[in-house]
Amino acid sequence: MTEIDGRRLRGAASRRVVLANAVDIASVEGLDGLSIGRLATAARVSKSGVATLFGTKERLQLATVEAASQRFRETVLEPARARPRGIRRIVALLDAWIAYSRDRVFPGGCFFNTAVADFDAKPGPVRDAIADALESWNGYLRFSLGYAVELGELDADADAAQLAFEFTALLESANSRSVMTGSNEPYRLARRALVSRLLAVGADLDVLRPLAEHGD
Repeated sequence: MTEIDGRRLRGAASRRVVLANAVDIASVEGLDGLSIGRLATAARVSKSGVATLFGTKERLQLATVEAASQRFRETVLEPARARPRGIRRIVALLDAWIAYSRDRVFPGGCFFNTAVADFDAKPGPVRDAIADALESWNGYLRFSLGYAVELGELDADADAAQLAFEFTALLESANSRSVMTGSNEPYRLARRALVSRLLAVGADLDVLRPLAEHGD
């Protein structure tokens, strides 16, 4: 039994190492750029070891999407949840998302921007997993905005779904432009636009200062 448990522990550790490399590679080269040989070299494990862990390329891609989702949750969502629900949590979410992209938590910027470019027109389980991850983020942002409306921190007629769409578009554009140019200026422009939009729907400027005054 001890020997079996030891093998399981080693297998779980190998899986974590391989997936850590997989998400980094896919953020730059896309999920279609993943291969057993490429990962074996990057993770310094055998090809047969990678094949045993995942079996097929599709299973590897699905596991990579889930690993990327977990890294995103740990980097963006969980720290923001320490803030009170409402506008303060929204500010924390937006600020954390910008930091996640700016600090290259994934070497290629936002993992999901790259994944969408690979799979937006390719139906199947991998596309569905990417779509679910994106909807999870968008839905949480939408819910948080709706809660701020309910609390009276945003105007009663503010459209949470519309705001979530606009904010996501701004963040994704800032990520793409920064990755392309190597400049942080897109993040500063995104912050300015996010603050302006929140002010337009009744947010308190003092609460927005952590988002507005970050130097990037």
